[in-house]
Amino acid sequence: MALKEQINSDLKAALLGGDRFTGEVLRGLKSVILDEEVKQNKRDEGLDDSTIEQLIAREIKKRNDSATQYEAAGRPELSETELKEAAVIASYLPAQVSEDEILVVIKKTIDKLGVTNMAGVGQVIGAVKAELGNSADGSTIARLVKDALQ
Repeated sequence: MALKEQINSDLKAALLGGDRFTGEVLRGLKSVILDEEVKQNKRDEGLDDSTIEQLIAREIKKRNDSATQYEAAGRPELSETELKEAAVIASYLPAQVSEDEILVVIKKTIDKLGVTNMAGVGQVIGAVKAELGNSADGSTIARLVKDALQ
């Protein structure tokens, strides 16, 4: 089942099952997907799963950032809500690879590209992101690549 169809199906199930929180989160996610379809003029054919995964990753990042800001402002109840929303949305992403697995890919990519200093950090990050796709967080990849090249 395509990712968009899965989200729609889970939205219906949540609303019929009386789970208002999950229903509202998925309704918001569906809105983000629709907005992107309109922006890309792909309303009729829809977005592919990898694009939807990128949107999901972006939404998770937004919620995690908001949770951090709420914590800093002394509002843990709002932070907790944002983290719960991120957890619901994260269930639609592929399984995340561990940092050890990311390091293996980074080392292989550095050897393949022949990068020896920080000047090629962007090239390595781009290649690793292309290989791992949405199964790894971009900020984690960037941090690990910078550590490996130093």
